[in-house]
Amino acid sequence: MLEILTSGGWLMLPIVVCSIAVIAISIERYWTLNPTKIAPRHQLGQVWKWIQENKLDSDKLRELRRSSQLGRILAAGLSNSRHGRDVMKDSIEEAASQVVHEMERYLGALGTIAAIAPLLGLLGTVIGMIKVFTALNLEGAGNAAVLAGGISEALITTAAGLCVAIPAMMAHRFYVRRVDTLVVTMEQEAIKLVDALHSDRRVDVKAS
Repeated sequence: MLEILTSGGWLMLPIVVCSIAVIAISIERYWTLNPTKIAPRHQLGQVWKWIQENKLDSDKLRELRRSSQLGRILAAGLSNSRHGRDVMKDSIEEAASQVVHEMERYLGALGTIAAIAPLLGLLGTVIGMIKVFTALNLEGAGNAAVLAGGISEALITTAAGLCVAIPAMMAHRFYVRRVDTLVVTMEQEAIKLVDALHSDRRVDVKAS
């Protein structure tokens, strides 16, 4: 493995760094974007139970805000529920924008790595081919070692760049999709709460 890295030239260093970053970000996002931690299934039902039993006070709101990202959004809406439907929705949207921003952390880096890793490999290919043609110009086709070194560097960096870019792209798409799904779930839960507090129609909150 070490021989492959060294034969690829100095451009293998940033490619290796990119691969380490992809692994680290993927593990961190997998742990952070856990649906059961971000949007617990029965949290809205618990909040509605507090409301019906008149137990929703500042301590409960603080507990709700700390429990999960969905809890932060619901707590923001409940804190301003007395000011009307529009104010409550605005508070929920403001809290949701902060939550979504945190959920999308490092995803831009994954997308960037997926874009630049093949370019780094291509740059290594160009540099390797330049070495090959320089060796041909100076020494002719008789020095097979120099030619093999340049061709090896050209091929290895391209392969390494693609090996980093493909998993990075897959991870980026996977986590973007997960964020979108979680956002839709939290939006539905927040709408149920708003409708339950500021609507004449009956809303089934216990099913959440």
